Amino acid sequence: MSEEFEIRNKVAESGLINFDLTDLVPKGLRKGIDLKDFLFMEMILKEKDFREKVAAINTEDYQDAYVYIYNSADAIVPLWAYFLITAKLTGVTKKIVFGNREDLEVLLMHNAVQTYDFEEMRGKRVLVKGCSDKEIPENAYIELVEQLQPLVKSLMFGEACSNVPILKN
Repeated sequence: MSEEFEIRNKVAESGLINFDLTDLVPKGLRKGIDLKDFLFMEMILKEKDFREKVAAINTEDYQDAYVYIYNSADAIVPLWAYFLITAKLTGVTKKIVFGNREDLEVLLMHNAVQTYDFEEMRGKRVLVKGCSDKEIPENAYIELVEQLQPLVKSLMFGEACSNVPILKN
């Protein structure tokens, strides 16, 4: 094939690093624990009953899971109730948080972005993938920019064929 008709991948030749935040999403089961299931008539916390229900939790159901504890009942629950459930599952789960599934995902992505080694991107042109089949919390993108801004030569968002320049150093 002659050089004038050679097919070249200019994106690959550009030295552009494609970064997909979904690669940082921790893998594993997500499970929620609703405190209303531990309350008398889904309204009142009776300490003895509550402790019995916590003791009856099958920890195997939460093995290596990411767990979020929430309260969907219109009931005031003392803080020690969260302590009891957390104490029961600590060492079994990968992570336990107070809040809903979204709160869990925000925290997991926060930890993933904060602990990832971005050094390979120093002085490089980086394109953060814009489309994904997984839902990524918006806060993860904000934290990613904070991590990359002092390192990269340039930062873009989107796809190689259609991207939005974010910054140039």
